[in-house]
Amino acid sequence: MRVLIADDEWMVRSMLRTIMESADDIIVTGEASDGAEAVKLTRSTRPDVVLLDIRMPRVDGLDAARRLQGLADPPKVVVLTTFDLDEYVETALRAGAVGFLLKDATAVDMLAAVRAAARGDAMLSPKITRRLLTRFTAGEPAAGLRADAERRLEVMTGKEREVLVAVARSLSNMDIAAEFHLSEATVKTHVSRILAKLGCTNRVQVALLAHRAALLD
Repeated sequence: MRVLIADDEWMVRSMLRTIMESADDIIVTGEASDGAEAVKLTRSTRPDVVLLDIRMPRVDGLDAARRLQGLADPPKVVVLTTFDLDEYVETALRAGAVGFLLKDATAVDMLAAVRAAARGDAMLSPKITRRLLTRFTAGEPAAGLRADAERRLEVMTGKEREVLVAVARSLSNMDIAAEFHLSEATVKTHVSRILAKLGCTNRVQVALLAHRAALLD
């Protein structure tokens, strides 16, 4: 798979390139020092995945993610930052990012995020997912929201409900496939149906519904 790296610090870009090129299945197509350059290089090198830093000069990662989504054949975007602030996560997801990892993530997690993104399998750091759920449910009237979430989940089949809970636990499609002895293609089909049935656009919204329905208790 082809990966473009965008970060305004050359040491970070060098570190990311080293990690990416340590994998036999990844080719780094280029490096960008800001979001505008990232969009330009994406047009010319056609990467499958773009690793985007949040804070960059001229055009930041969030604006770049929006611009990338406007391309005819947009790449998958994984946002990488030192700032685990919830508003960045929400904005990045709305801008079309499918992965969000902190820069202190391990090399294994970074490679897993890129591979998951290339497969169309969104990946969020479990730490970030937990914080989002805590924030979104803080102060909410639990009884009414639980009843509403349970009503929405009534359309789920037994297997879809199992997969939904696994998604809410921040498991990747590969992990879900291993846990339930399914093929990744089957898991991907289940996830797509879950999103469609629930009217959700990403896995965080699915996790929020599962949390409200007390499926993770």
